[in-house]
Amino acid sequence: MKTIPTIIVEDEERSRATLRNYLQKYCPQVTIVDECENIIEGQKAIEKHQPQLIFLDVEMPFGNAFDLLERIQNIQFKVIFVTAYSNYAIKALNYSASYYILKPIDIEELEQAVKKVAQEIERETSENIQIQTKVLLENLKQNSNKKVVLPTLDGFDVVDMDQIIRLEANDNFTNFYLKDKTKKVICRTLKFYEDTLQDDMFLRVHRSHIVNMNYIKSYKKGKGGQIEMQDGSYVDVSASRKDDLMKFFS
Repeated sequence: MKTIPTIIVEDEERSRATLRNYLQKYCPQVTIVDECENIIEGQKAIEKHQPQLIFLDVEMPFGNAFDLLERIQNIQFKVIFVTAYSNYAIKALNYSASYYILKPIDIEELEQAVKKVAQEIERETSENIQIQTKVLLENLKQNSNKKVVLPTLDGFDVVDMDQIIRLEANDNFTNFYLKDKTKKVICRTLKFYEDTLQDDMFLRVHRSHIVNMNYIKSYKKGKGGQIEMQDGSYVDVSASRKDDLMKFFS
């Protein structure tokens, strides 16, 4: 069986050993070709081995994971980020549809991340990998126009955040309604986007709806009430979420 050449970039020796042991025991798809403890070593190893996959710790001495990615001219590999919980990093990773696992590493999460990445390596082009990485790095910059990578059934779309008018639950999918009147069916749940978008002018007003507060045109009173959006659509507000909506406008 052909395996995936893999590099681990992690500054803590114990964490590297744990990840190595888990990969060798539970993820036969990967072959570890090198291990590095900082981004300088990581860059050299990437240039030498040309891996298909990197496990990359987010916070390290002498620069973080994103500093390393900015040093690479032509990214041809997938990345699984390894991180202790960090709000700014997790949000950027979710926007770019990147894979990450939290410390301490959960074996099941590790197996799932490797399985998904292995499937993508077989079908994704290097151009797609570079687009996702570019979105990630741009979103980390202050005052940048944020973008989000939206996974679809046949790939992904990159959308400016300010073009999203509203989101609607569709079983295990989410319907995105955009300013240009297009609708996109995205392969993630509404709950995922509630957590990801909560600090960026998006509010869940109903179990089936999230709205961009910048595109609300009017509100009609009721038990929960109803919102009219600037695209002419109407969204019900649940009684349990009415107070959150009122707080925003007050």
